[in-house]
Amino acid sequence: MEYYVAPSLLSADFGKLAEEIRAVEEAGADLLHLDIMDGRFVPNLTIGPPAVASIRRYAKVPLDVHLMIVEPEKFIDAFAEAGADIITVHAEATHHLQRAVARIRELGKKPGVSLNPSTSLSAIEWVLSDVDMVLLMTVNPGFGGQAFLPGMVGKIELLRAQLSDLSRAGHDVDIEVDGGIKADNVSMVVRAGANVIVSGSGIFGTKDYGKTIAQMRENIRKAAGEGAKR
Repeated sequence: MEYYVAPSLLSADFGKLAEEIRAVEEAGADLLHLDIMDGRFVPNLTIGPPAVASIRRYAKVPLDVHLMIVEPEKFIDAFAEAGADIITVHAEATHHLQRAVARIRELGKKPGVSLNPSTSLSAIEWVLSDVDMVLLMTVNPGFGGQAFLPGMVGKIELLRAQLSDLSRAGHDVDIEVDGGIKADNVSMVVRAGANVIVSGSGIFGTKDYGKTIAQMRENIRKAAGEGAKR
């Protein structure tokens, strides 16, 4: 299984965003995670397609775009055109989840589906074979800097078990986790089965991004080995 570290730009200094992007890429980021919030699905506003297009001009690594917006199907084309490589929609935000996922695939992007902490895995049961990634929120979405919800470890474990049949059939689905993940707690989510790690303040809130990501990777490596032995 491949493991990826995805710094969340929500926690970056937007006054010097190009410098922040360059710094985390040089520090070893695999992806850049972009939280798109509309003030309706979540109680906050962030950025839209024009900002994503600007980020695309500076970023060298893939852009992991997380749509925390109602009726995301109306905006998928715009974010794809802006330069998103992975587009994730919330199961709770659309009545037409399979259609939204299919449209992402049609546009040549990797489709993902996300769940809030209190949403059951049953909500995405019938689209698991259509996506490349499932994003499990490990905080209630809307704001950065929140504490990780320990109860989500069991949800990650359950999802990884559910995905095992797909893996045996040749369709590997990544599990991404987002919310309160830092170097000192990343091991627990990796042992549970997560392999794409989003970290905002856990990276941007530290003085040395390179040292932080290196420590995170070392903890991931150890935890992945422990998980394989279970």
